[in-house]
Amino acid sequence: MARKYNFSAGPCTLPLSVLEQLRDTMVEHENAGLSLIEASHRSKEYEAVHDQTIELLRELLSVPQSHQVLLLGGGATLQFAMVPMNFLPAGSSCDLIHSGSWAGKALSDAEKIGTVRLAYDGKEFNYMTLPDADQLSLDSSAAYLHLTSNETIGGVQFKDFPDSGSVPIVADMSSDIMSRPFSFEKFGLIYAGAQKNLGPAGVTVVIIREDMLERCPETLPAYLSYKTHAKTNSLYNTPPVFSINAMRLVLEWVKAEGGLAEFDNRSRLKSSILYDTIEGSNGYYRNPVDQRFRSTMNVVFRLPSEELEKQFISEATAAGFDGLKGHRSVGGCRASIYNAMPMEGVEALADFMRDFSTKNG
Repeated sequence: MARKYNFSAGPCTLPLSVLEQLRDTMVEHENAGLSLIEASHRSKEYEAVHDQTIELLRELLSVPQSHQVLLLGGGATLQFAMVPMNFLPAGSSCDLIHSGSWAGKALSDAEKIGTVRLAYDGKEFNYMTLPDADQLSLDSSAAYLHLTSNETIGGVQFKDFPDSGSVPIVADMSSDIMSRPFSFEKFGLIYAGAQKNLGPAGVTVVIIREDMLERCPETLPAYLSYKTHAKTNSLYNTPPVFSINAMRLVLEWVKAEGGLAEFDNRSRLKSSILYDTIEGSNGYYRNPVDQRFRSTMNVVFRLPSEELEKQFISEATAAGFDGLKGHRSVGGCRASIYNAMPMEGVEALADFMRDFSTKNG
């Protein structure tokens, strides 16, 4: 099988070794006489997988004891509503940094539940930049400050996180978690869908500070309360067993490859290869993002015309590069270079881009 280079924004490319492990253990898990996806989620076989996954997340991300790690369903999209349902009571308000499409979705859902103040709105700049500290309008009495660490559609990424004082930060880190180290000190809650850097779709990681659990109202339906999942070690209902096991294998791979420091270096290098190719094209390729906030995960670019973009995507697909079409809401091209995208894939794409511009310039 000739494997394509998968530059899709999600589901992501997965390490080949992980896919092979999943293939080889699909029918039977560790001599148990059945597959893991058939086993009870109360069994010792699954319990070991579940606990190992949580411990690996703790270890690799350096999660402090002040925070719990939860494994939930519903994707990051469910968190857009679950966060305000738990932490935005009547009479209060939250702050939100509107940085692009995914922050906009979080805003839309939160506004249906409570009052949201925009601490910053990037609309004036077409969401191609992020705020400096003096551009933020923060409310010291806000229930929380919501931000999206990396916008997969716009290709903008926070390089540092704002100082929100005593107001806890809630962050959607779906598309850059496990790609760089960071401190949990500012964060009351972090959530991330798995299908970028953690594994296949189906499980969402939520890392929540213990004191935030006391704010969850008792009036919520059970599944929609973080307190429910914290009390049951994320086993209130049958979890997405396959996705969690796959994530465990991905995390073992991340650890064996060198952990967050190594993948931080790789993501900087891989993204610099593509950004240097864009900048060295004499304007043939254009990246519209403020250079200070260019994403190391999602490199967006435009060509001189939409016709050339269609031709580029068509020829790139034929050459074995998949998923380079930009999001339908913005068009253009996008190369998502998550952890499992090998360096040779990025170098091959850069070579293709240079060849294409030479032939079609």
